[in-house]
Parts: sequence; structure tokens; C-alpha cells
Amino acid sequence: MGGISSEREVSLNTGREIASNLDKNKYEVIPIVIDKKEDIIEKTKDIDFAFIALHGKFGEDGIVQAVLETLNIPYSGCNPLASGICMDKSITKSILKTAGVNIAEWIVVSSIDELDYQKIYDMGYPVVVKPNSGGSSVATFIITDEEGISEAVIEALKWDDEVMIEKYIRGEEITCCILDGNILPIISIKPKSCFFDYTSKYADGGADEIIIELDSPIKEKVEETVIKCWKYLKCSVYARVDMIIGEDEIYVLEINTLPGLTKNSLFPKSAMAYGLSFSSLLDRIIELSIKERS
Repeated sequence: MGGISSEREVSLNTGREIASNLDKNKYEVIPIVIDKKEDIIEKTKDIDFAFIALHGKFGEDGIVQAVLETLNIPYSGCNPLASGICMDKSITKSILKTAGVNIAEWIVVSSIDELDYQKIYDMGYPVVVKPNSGGSSVATFIITDEEGISEAVIEALKWDDEVMIEKYIRGEEITCCILDGNILPIISIKPKSCFFDYTSKYADGGADEIIIELDSPIKEKVEETVIKCWKYLKCSVYARVDMIIGEDEIYVLEINTLPGLTKNSLFPKSAMAYGLSFSSLLDRIIELSIKERS
């Protein structure tokens, strides 16, 4: 837990929550705080299994997973390839587009000089500006006109080498948690602020998160889309697909290969509605991960 990304504090919370909910009768739990890259090698020498509670770069981008594979230490969640693909939002969108999954129109820039205001205008305001490989809605902005674009891009570039500008889709945000290819109960997200930002995600009462039962034919469409994401992006063990139900279609926002596991996180809420306690969910993730790595 911890790590060197912008999501370090979230990761520490996730790590503490996992450590306190793991069954001490089954496991000897050793919290390992990562402060620098070398710690992955130096601090994991004597462990039998790594439960990854890292978020963001050098956490869920496949690098840590690859190091652990090299060290022959089984670890939780997706493999290096799926982790790397899903961390890069633009690559994720490109693959999903090929698979026939609806995604919002987007462009990616790596400097302010690459901004094409005409292209953004043609896409239609408002647009969402965010780091291409970021998470937890860090440095994410909804921009309603040309005036705010450059400032938002400059800020987002402080957090990543590439910035995504995508068309803002109006609708109901839902999240679909997948465990071993099975879709758990769907959660509807209604943030108290204008969108599901950092505060909404991690503050108590920041958003209303309600288990819902979708009506047909939307339900079937959502389930079909989620399974496409799982298969085409080569996910395994567990992942979370964030979507928007728009006026006439559903759109995939992104896929999380290491969803947060704090007391306010979406995955434990969905698992609880499925009948899995937090401790049982962690057991299942460990079992599935060991099977996947064996």
C-alpha cells in the first residue's frame, strides 16, 4: 500500500482497510508501505502472497504486477497486460471501440501546443479534461467553453504526460463490479457535487450509492457490455466497469483493475448486496488470484 502516485493516501486507506478485514485465523498479515520503487523488491522477500492495495501509476499500471511475477510472488487482481491497458484510458477506448462498445468521443494531447480548439468545438461542449492515466478523479475538470480548456490541460499535465479531453455524456452513472467474470449487483451513483469527483468518492456522504435493478432491455445491454469489457481487455479475478446510461445509449467511462477497497468503496458495497461480507470478498480475491497465478 502507499506507493508513489497521486493516489497514495487512497491506497493507504485501502491497505489499512484490507489489513483489518483479513481473517487473522487464516493469514499472517504484514502491511507493506511502498515509499519508493525499490521497496517492491526489498520489502516483499519473505511473503507468500501480495494483496495489492496500490492505486495509480506504479500500482495498477502493470509494472508492480510484472515485478511480482519476476519474483515468483502470487498477487491479487489482473495480470500486467490487462493492468497496463486499462490504466491508459485512450488505449482502453480504442480497444472497446473496435469491440463495438459505446464510448464518448475523445482526443489526447501531450502539450498545450497540441490543442485543437476546432476539434474540441466539433466534439461539443461540455467536455471532461483529465489525466490519461490518472484515477480517483484527481485533476479532472468539466469545461463548458473554450476559455477554460488550456488552464485545465495545464493542470492535468502536472499529473500525467498525456491529457484526455472527452465529450461529457449526460445521464445516470452506474458501476458494475465483476468477480471471476460474474457481474455483482449494479450500483447507481448520484454525487452531491456536479460529478463523481475525489470528494464524492472518498468523503462520508459525498454521493448516494444505491444498489439498483435495471429494467430490460437496458439490463441485458449493460451486462453484455460489461462482459465485453472483461473479455476484450483480458481482465481476471476482479475489476469494476464505470458507465453512463445516456438518453439513447449506454457508454463505458473506464475500467478499474484495482478498485478501491475502503469502507466507502463501491466494490465491497456491491459484494455485500451479493451476499459476500468484506472478509469473504477478500478471501475470494485471494483464492481466485492464486488459482490464476498457479
